[in-house]
Amino acid sequence: MFKRISLFLLTNILVIVTIGIVASVLGVNRYIDESGINFGSLLAFSAIIGFTGSIISLLISKQMAKWVMGVQVIDPNNPHLESYEQWLVQEVHDLAREAGISKMPQVGIYNSPEVNAFATGPSKNNSLVAVSTGLLERMDKDAVSGVLSHEIAHVANGDMVTMTLLQGVINTFVVFLSRVIAYIASTFVREEVAGIVHFVVMIILDILLSILGSLVVMAFSRYREYRADEAGARLGGRDKMIYALESLRQAVDMDLVDDSQKSVAAFKISGKSGFWKLFSSHPDLEDRIARLRQNMYN
Repeated sequence: MFKRISLFLLTNILVIVTIGIVASVLGVNRYIDESGINFGSLLAFSAIIGFTGSIISLLISKQMAKWVMGVQVIDPNNPHLESYEQWLVQEVHDLAREAGISKMPQVGIYNSPEVNAFATGPSKNNSLVAVSTGLLERMDKDAVSGVLSHEIAHVANGDMVTMTLLQGVINTFVVFLSRVIAYIASTFVREEVAGIVHFVVMIILDILLSILGSLVVMAFSRYREYRADEAGARLGGRDKMIYALESLRQAVDMDLVDDSQKSVAAFKISGKSGFWKLFSSHPDLEDRIARLRQNMYN
């Protein structure tokens, strides 16, 4: 199940658990007094921990993506760039200017036969757009341009920031509920082990409730994909966007979208089916194509 969660969510869980442990060890989580839980103090503590975790995850998202995926950033000032690298940088920058982005995104390539791309970063003026070598090799320029317009739309829409705020709210409830339940559990054991029980239950619930909360984040992520498709269609042309999605569908049919790195699934183009669709960051490609075509005639 952990492998189904995106890098952003996994990082967020690790940060939340780490901060929770540190806070407990240092004794700064003083929300329990002689009368029991002080819910006002606990809610304030939960919000601080929750939003700190999501903000840290956002701030390191670009660097983590480079590290996990092995992205090689293209230096646009390098006079020895290959022609395809020059075209890729120019296309991303043209789309970024069209979308009203003032500071150009970094552009990178990662070595993989999969057909995929992603965009990430803490803000639209501090972002990264990366594509796989497989995408560049197997798609023509029109299809690649459609994919890039979709990724630039994510950047321009500020989707990572919006996801961070949503994750912060979810984290707040996770921290709050885990500590309430942990406190209740500790009242059912002997006093000498109550502290240990409280601590262990709290950590376990931080993880389990975070995974449950990821369902909400993934539902939002699927919604943002439709928005990015529509915005990408306005940027690069609706026909080109549909053509890009159809090319991606062919890649999925040929099993050219790599699902081995589940931790970065939120950055990728493919979707899931069945039960795992709940943990998918992307809707079904057929549905995305159908929506674009429907909006064409509305």
